[in-house]
Amino acid sequence: MAASVVLILAITTSITTLQRGFQALDTARQTTLASQVMQSELERLRLKNWAQLQALQESTDTVVSLGGRVAAGANFQCRRQIRDLKSDMKEVALVATWNGYDGRPHELRLVTRYARSGLYDYFYTAH
Repeated sequence: MAASVVLILAITTSITTLQRGFQALDTARQTTLASQVMQSELERLRLKNWAQLQALQESTDTVVSLGGRVAAGANFQCRRQIRDLKSDMKEVALVATWNGYDGRPHELRLVTRYARSGLYDYFYTAH
């Protein structure tokens, strides 16, 4: 009787550990994918001049192209938000969101500042 209880607990613990491992793998894979998409978009923005960046800010198109890196059925989005910090500086936030293996929403954010002289000062935050 005691042996069967121990065996049931061991099986339950191993299944739970396996599920958490899959969750961690999925989160790592999606975080890497989000980072790659946001770095590609950052490089694309680096090539734009001030007027082109202003036009992007004024347009309603905020969805970042994923470039075929994500399967059609994947629940993965990347959006761009541009706002003015000062008259000669804009803040560009790239926000990637997805639902993880366990169904929980995840978000990765890349924030950068763009001065008239170019792009600089970027950092990641993840939730």
